[in-house]
Amino acid sequence: MHRIFFIATFIFATLSTFSQTTKNPLLADNVKTQKKWVDSVYKSMTLAEKVGQLYMVQVMSNQDATSKNKIIKLIKDYHIGGLIYSNGGPVKQAKLNNELQSFSKTPLLIGMDAEWGLSMRLDSTYAFPWNMTLGAIRDTDLIEQTGRKIGEHCKRLGVHFNFAPVVDINTNPKNPIIGNRSFGEDRDNVTEKALAFMKGMQDAGVLANAKHFPGHGDTDQDSHETLPTINFNEKRIDSIELYPYRKLIKEGLSSVMVAHLNVPSLEPRSGYPSSLSKPIVTDILKGTLGFQGLIFTDALTMKGASNFNETGAIDLAAFKAGNDVMLMSEDVSKGVSKIIEAYNKGDITELRLEHSVKKILQAKYKVGLNNYEPIGLYNLTKDLNRLEDDILYEELIESAITVVKNDKTVMPLRQLETKTIAYVNMGDDSGLTFFNELKKYAKVHRIEGTKSNDLIKKLQVYNTVIIGLHRSNESPWEKYQFTKKELDWIEKIARTHTVILDVFVKPYALSDLKNIENIESIVVSYQNSDIAQQKSAQLIFGAIPAKGHLPVSAGKFLVGEGFNINGIKRLGYTIPERVGMSSQKLKKVDSVAQVAVNRKMTPGIQLLIARKGQVIYNKSFGKHTYEGKTKVKFDDLYDVASLTKILATLPLLMELEEKGIVSLNTKLSKILPEYKGSNKEDITIKSMLSHYARLRPWEPFYYHTLDTVTKRPSKKYYRGKRSKKFNIEVTKDLFLRSDYKDSINSIIKDSKLLERLRYRYSDFPYYILKKFIETHYDKTLDKLVQDHFYQSLGANNTLYNPYHRISNKKIVPTEVDDYYRYKKIHGYVHDMGAAMQNGIGGHAGVFSNANDVAKILQMYLQKGYYGGKRYLKPKTIDKFNTCYYCKKGNRRGVGFDKPQLGEEGPTCGCISMTSFGHSGFTGTYAWADPEEEIVYVFLANRTYPKAGKNLLLRENIRTEIQRLIYEAIEE
Repeated sequence: MHRIFFIATFIFATLSTFSQTTKNPLLADNVKTQKKWVDSVYKSMTLAEKVGQLYMVQVMSNQDATSKNKIIKLIKDYHIGGLIYSNGGPVKQAKLNNELQSFSKTPLLIGMDAEWGLSMRLDSTYAFPWNMTLGAIRDTDLIEQTGRKIGEHCKRLGVHFNFAPVVDINTNPKNPIIGNRSFGEDRDNVTEKALAFMKGMQDAGVLANAKHFPGHGDTDQDSHETLPTINFNEKRIDSIELYPYRKLIKEGLSSVMVAHLNVPSLEPRSGYPSSLSKPIVTDILKGTLGFQGLIFTDALTMKGASNFNETGAIDLAAFKAGNDVMLMSEDVSKGVSKIIEAYNKGDITELRLEHSVKKILQAKYKVGLNNYEPIGLYNLTKDLNRLEDDILYEELIESAITVVKNDKTVMPLRQLETKTIAYVNMGDDSGLTFFNELKKYAKVHRIEGTKSNDLIKKLQVYNTVIIGLHRSNESPWEKYQFTKKELDWIEKIARTHTVILDVFVKPYALSDLKNIENIESIVVSYQNSDIAQQKSAQLIFGAIPAKGHLPVSAGKFLVGEGFNINGIKRLGYTIPERVGMSSQKLKKVDSVAQVAVNRKMTPGIQLLIARKGQVIYNKSFGKHTYEGKTKVKFDDLYDVASLTKILATLPLLMELEEKGIVSLNTKLSKILPEYKGSNKEDITIKSMLSHYARLRPWEPFYYHTLDTVTKRPSKKYYRGKRSKKFNIEVTKDLFLRSDYKDSINSIIKDSKLLERLRYRYSDFPYYILKKFIETHYDKTLDKLVQDHFYQSLGANNTLYNPYHRISNKKIVPTEVDDYYRYKKIHGYVHDMGAAMQNGIGGHAGVFSNANDVAKILQMYLQKGYYGGKRYLKPKTIDKFNTCYYCKKGNRRGVGFDKPQLGEEGPTCGCISMTSFGHSGFTGTYAWADPEEEIVYVFLANRTYPKAGKNLLLRENIRTEIQRLIYEAIEE
C-alpha cells in the first residue's frame, strides 16, 4: 500500500492541480432538469434495476433468434443498462435495436466500436480511413470533420457512445492489437488528432470514449488472448501514455475505457489487470486526473486475470476498482448477483452504487434518452451513404499520402516522352485500381514474372518502374510486411531502374527495407482502398500535391518526415461536389446520352466533363456497333474527325507563330511559294483559319479516282498491294498512287474562290497548313505532333493510323463504306481526303479517347501549361482564341470554333464568349470554357453504319448535354 500511495502522490504532484480544473462532461445544458430526471428515475429503481444499469452487453445485429431471446431475457430479467453492437448491417441493427429498446423500462444506452465510422463504403470496409492514416494528416480541421461525420452516422443509427478515439501512443511496431488504430507515436500529434476527433464527434451529439487507459501502445501481445505487460516506470507512463488523457479530460471527454493490461509500476498485485485496479481506475484516473465522466471496463471476457476464477468475481472487482460500466461480462446474471451480494453485505455502499448509476443516467439524459424515440428506418441506408462523406474520405486520403523519399525529384513524373514505365505488383491484392489510374496519365505496362531473372529480363526495355505493395484492406490487422522474395526483387530492380515504391499498407512496412539507396522515390499510401490507389497514382503524376507526414518511425525514416510536393497541373479525378457541381444534376446527362444510344443516333458514346483541373464525369454508353456486343470502354479509341484541326495542326502552327516563323497576317504566298500568282496568294493565316477567305468548303478528291462505270477505285490509281508507286494506304489491301497527294494540293491551289466574302467553313486551310508544316520540319504531321505534344502530355492514346499499333478491339469503327472503299472503316480514318494522305490529314485523321482529348483542351485552358511543362505562351492562346471577324457576323476564332453570335450555333448558348472548341463529322465535340474552367468532351461514331442524317445534330444532343453541365454548377 505504501508503494501505491507513492505512485498516486508522484503523479498527483506532476499534474499539480489538474483535477480541480475538470468538470463533469456528462452534464447537460439544462442541469436542473437533467438532475430532476436522473433523481426521479434512480428513485423509482429497485436494487436489481440499479445494478443492471451497470452492464453493457454485446449484440450481433445478424444473430439468430435464440441469441436474440437471450438478450431480451437480460433486458427483462436483469435490467441491463446498455448494448454494444457489432457485426451485421445498419438496417438490421436499427430494426433489432428498436425491438430491444421496447423491452427496456429505462431506455438502453447504445454503444459501438465505430472507430472509423460505419462500414458503408462500397470500395472499403470502413467509412473513413484508419487512425494511422489520419495521423499522417497535418490539417486537424479534417480530423475534426471526420469525428463529426462519424458522430452523425452514429446518431442516425441510434448509437449514443462510440468507443473512439483510440489515444494509445503506438511506440511498438509489433503491437498486434493497436497499430493502425493509433494516430501514431508522437504524443503531441496523437493528442492533437484525438482532441479534434473527440470535439467533432461530441459536437454531433455522440459521446466519445478515449481508450485504452492507461496506454496500450507499447506491447507486442494481443490483449484478447493474454494479459500484456506495460513494463515502464511511473515517470514514463505519466509523460507518454497519460499525456493525451490529461488534455482530452480537460476539454470535456465523456468517457474512458480502461485497458486489459498488466502495469506493475501502477498496480503491483499480480494478475490484476488495469481494468480491475483501484490504484489505476480510482486513484489515478478519477483522483489524480480528476476524470468525472463514465468509465468503461474493456471486455471482461478477456484472458489473463488469473486471480478471478469464480464467475462474476471479475465484475465485482471491476466495480470496486471504480468502473461505472461492465462491458461484455462473461455472465451477467452471476455478475449482478455478486454485486448485489456485496451491496447487501455492506462491501458496496449505496453512495458508491448511486455514483455510477446516476452517471449512467446522466449520460442517457444527455443523449436524449429521456425522450426516447425509435430509429427511423426511412432513408436509413441513404443517410449513412452521404456524398459529403465520400468527399471527406477523398480529402483525407489526399492529405495523408506521404512521400518519404524523392531523390533527384523523380516525382511528380515529368518529361513523359523520355519515360518507359512499367508497373510491378507485389502483395496479395491485384492493385488493379492503381494500375488503371496510372494508365490515365501515361503508357504503363504491367510486368509479371515468377522468377526474378525472368522479371528483370522483361523490365529491360523500361527505364522507370513503379512498384506497388498491395495487401488486403479488409481489416487494420491484416499482414503488412514485405516477403523476403519481394525485398530481393525490389533490390534487384532498383539496381538498374529508376524506381518509385508505393506501399498501400501501414508505414511499418518500411522497416523491412534494409537497403534503400537505389530506390529513388518511396510513397506511403497507408491503405489499399480504391480511393487510396487512385489518389496515389494521381500524386505520382503531379495531379495532386503530397502533403502527409509519417505518424511513426519506420526503419530509416523518422516520425514527422514527409516531403511537401506541389502538383504540376495535370488532370485529376474527383467527385463533382469538390469543384462546385452537383452529382445529382449530372445524372440528367446520363439520361440524354442514353436516349441518344437507345434511339440509334449513335451506337455508342464516350463522355467526359472536367472542372477546375479535375475530371468529375467520365462515362461510356452503348456499344461499338449496333449489332455487336462490345461495350464502349473509357480507353477505347474514336476517330475524332475535325477535332484533328485543334488537336494536331493548330498547336503546331501556334508553336511556329511563337517562334516568329509565321504570324496571323502571313500570306499563303510566303509560306508556300507555289501560291504566288494564284488567286489565293494574299489570303492570310488569320482569315483562312477564321473561315473567312472565300475558300470552297471541300472537294470530293476520292471521286476523281473512281472508275466512271463501276464507281469503284480505278486501277489507274489503286492497287491491292503496297509498292513504291502505290504507297498510300487508304484501307486494308487498297493503296493509292504515291503521287496523288500532289494532285490534291494542286486541285486546292487552282480551285476557284467563292463569289463573295462571308463565313464559310472549309477544310482547305488544313490541307495547305499540313503541307507547310511538314515542309518546314521535313517530317510528317503525325510524327511532329507526337514529338511536340502528345508524348510529353501523356496523350498516349492519341495518334494517327491506330491500326498500326492498337488492336481493332479497342478502336470504334466509323462506317460501312459503300461509295469509296467498300468495306467497314475500322482503324482507318473515315474522312476520304485524309485517307488519301496516308491517313494523316491536317483536318482529320487523329484517333483518341475522351481522356486524352481533355488533356489537350486542359493545356489550352491553362494557357499553354500542363504537367510541369509550358507548351505555349498565354498570349499565343489568347491570340488564336479571338474572334477577329465578329462584327462581320463570323463567330470563328483562329482555328477554334466559338459560341454563336445569334440564335443558332455550336453551343448551348449558355456558355461564355471566351470559350472555344470544335466539332467533328463522326459525332465528336470538344469544348473548353476559361471562365467556368470547364472541359467537355463528347466522342461518338454516329456515322456507323451510315453517315446519313446527323441525328445528334438535329436533336441537339451534344449542346443539350452542355446545357445540363452548366445547370449542374452550384457555386
